[in-house]
Amino acid sequence: MSTTVSDERLRAVSPWRKLLSRPELGAVAGAVLVFIFFAVVAGDSGFLNFRGVVSWLEVSAQLGILAVAAALLMIGGEFDLSMGSMIGAAGMVIAIPVAEYGWPVWAAILLAFAVALLIGYLNGTIVNRTRLPSFIVTLASLFILRGLTIGATRLITGRTQVSGLKDAAEADPLARLFIGDIFGVPVSVYWWVALAVIATWILLKTRPGNWIFGVGGDPEAARNTGVPVNRVRIALFMGTAVAATIFAALQVLDFGSADVTRGVQKEFEAIIAAVIGGCLLTGGYGSAVGAVFGALVFGMVQQGIFFTGVNTDWFQVFLGAMLLIAVVFNNFIRRRATEAK
Repeated sequence: MSTTVSDERLRAVSPWRKLLSRPELGAVAGAVLVFIFFAVVAGDSGFLNFRGVVSWLEVSAQLGILAVAAALLMIGGEFDLSMGSMIGAAGMVIAIPVAEYGWPVWAAILLAFAVALLIGYLNGTIVNRTRLPSFIVTLASLFILRGLTIGATRLITGRTQVSGLKDAAEADPLARLFIGDIFGVPVSVYWWVALAVIATWILLKTRPGNWIFGVGGDPEAARNTGVPVNRVRIALFMGTAVAATIFAALQVLDFGSADVTRGVQKEFEAIIAAVIGGCLLTGGYGSAVGAVFGALVFGMVQQGIFFTGVNTDWFQVFLGAMLLIAVVFNNFIRRRATEAK
């Protein structure tokens, strides 16, 4: 008869403790509660029919594209407050060459992504070289980018809006990736899901994912173990700039116009969605899945208020309350998870 000898150094972890350790727990629970609430209150007003579901999915998707990138950056211990200005700038980089100089749309799109990568690289490099908080560096970028976008657009066009892109976009093969819908679902939703899957794969299945957690948790310790901390930061800032450009392309090419003020406060909404999704403001903890559900909560609340008939001016009250509740809940869950280990 053989006997099984267990290693006393190994301790079984209960499903409850595993659940507590998941950063997206609060966002998933919140999304379920918000859905149930509006399904009951506004289900008969269109919240649950196909068009209603598509409306809050589209709002969630556009913010979710930003939130997923913001979540990765926050896990890496940094913030990007220039994302909103990057949206306005990227929109104009696409619109002006097409409307004013007759560029093909695909060339303008590629130029916008090249500019985004450059700006993300500069943000990351400045943070690395100066050792200043990324909050300060990207706050400066927010104003510089917004000012350059407004000034350059007025100088070139004499106005702050550029239109007339719709026909050119519909005829361009690359632009069609950013416009229309597939099976009645806006293309932005597919971008959102694709980016979330890629980000989750990076975080959970790749070495750079481990690097991101390490850089956000303790950059000096990560550097001492061979993690290329500076390159990871730069890559994450380039990621948020690219996400902002995807957002800009979706809006500009679908609407056929660009506005210098587009993207205002989107950086804060993306950070709020990431925090609701379980990202800690101190870095080193969070998930892309949590950011997806954080954006979903945002979209359902925004459109749910509309379907209930309540004045949408109250939306920001709910947004601020959700942020506060999410931070308190995430801290509680994080503390319980730590104690459970």
